[in-house]
Amino acid sequence: MASQTQLATLEELVACFEDLEDPRSEINRKHPLVSVVAISMMAVLAGADGPTSIHRWAGSLEEQLPSLLDLPNGIPSRDVIRRVLCALKPEAFQECFSEWISRLIGSSNNAQRHVAVDGKTLRGSGDSNKGIGPLHLVSAWASERGLTLAQVPTDQKSNEITAIPELLRLIDLKKSIITIDAMGTQKKIAQQIVDGEGNYILALKANHETTHAAVINYVEEHVNNDFAGTRHQQLDDTPAKPGHGRSESRIYIQFEVPKDFPNRSLWAGLTTIGLVVYTFIRGGKEHTDIRYYISSLPLNVAVFAKCVRNHWCIENTCHWSLDVTYNEDALKSRNRLGTENMAWLRRFTLSLLKQHPGKMSLAMKRKSCGWNWNFLLQVLGIKRA
Repeated sequence: MASQTQLATLEELVACFEDLEDPRSEINRKHPLVSVVAISMMAVLAGADGPTSIHRWAGSLEEQLPSLLDLPNGIPSRDVIRRVLCALKPEAFQECFSEWISRLIGSSNNAQRHVAVDGKTLRGSGDSNKGIGPLHLVSAWASERGLTLAQVPTDQKSNEITAIPELLRLIDLKKSIITIDAMGTQKKIAQQIVDGEGNYILALKANHETTHAAVINYVEEHVNNDFAGTRHQQLDDTPAKPGHGRSESRIYIQFEVPKDFPNRSLWAGLTTIGLVVYTFIRGGKEHTDIRYYISSLPLNVAVFAKCVRNHWCIENTCHWSLDVTYNEDALKSRNRLGTENMAWLRRFTLSLLKQHPGKMSLAMKRKSCGWNWNFLLQVLGIKRA
């Protein structure tokens, strides 16, 4: 997939920031905003995790950076970098990357893209002495491309219900399949996705008691006769060779929503119901976990299975990488705007690393960006003579 990605250049990124409002006073403004932002992004890509390390990284390349960026007064100081990152409005900051991200995604023709919506808590961003809880970010992740499309902050996980509609307004829903965990399974959210010409797969739990019970009852009514008389499809996803000595299987079943299904009219575009039967061995005993979903997608169990699998993968492909490659949970930060802007730089640079076709690990790619100037330029899509 990465080999098909069209890389955008640093020059194009700089152009995206030309209209960004500078939050600094015009008095004594010595360093162009675009240059400070570009340096911060490049430094995070190369291993920096805050204003001090960004400044030190830039200082080590004071001979190379002027060939790429406008630096009339040399390398910006740590305090300049900190003030910029703590003053920029996160919404405007993210918006400036949108065009670049669109370039990375490229033309999708008529294909639908899968976007997983999920939250992650930045554990080091809280301050118990001041009664400030850790920042929780809800992100939209384009799974096939490995790109974070947008993020919205909340003070706690329970506020995801209000954050998700804001997040969906920041991305193009058309021709997108949106998957969301049970907390985001809300009628207004389903309506918003359908209104945006997208489709949804929403996890279903007991927080919607009537709908959840109706799905379980329908499944129990038909499972013994193998769903005879219903329009359904089934896919067995049992691995041929179980990994790490584990024995597990997943069976995906999708069926059309019956006309008399309770509350059907309350869920915009509701067309199909899906379930995943996950069987695994733990402690010598067999366990079974059944998960239920409602969807606006037509009957196509292969598409349903792929999107559900990719949604689960966000933990490994995005959140795990942020914690292991970027050490995000251990980073301490108290300024909310600075924390959110740095979190976006981590997600954006993670996306850049994923676009690079090299076979080395993400951690090694990031280290290589810090060790090798030419490799950093390669990740940025910049060709130098």
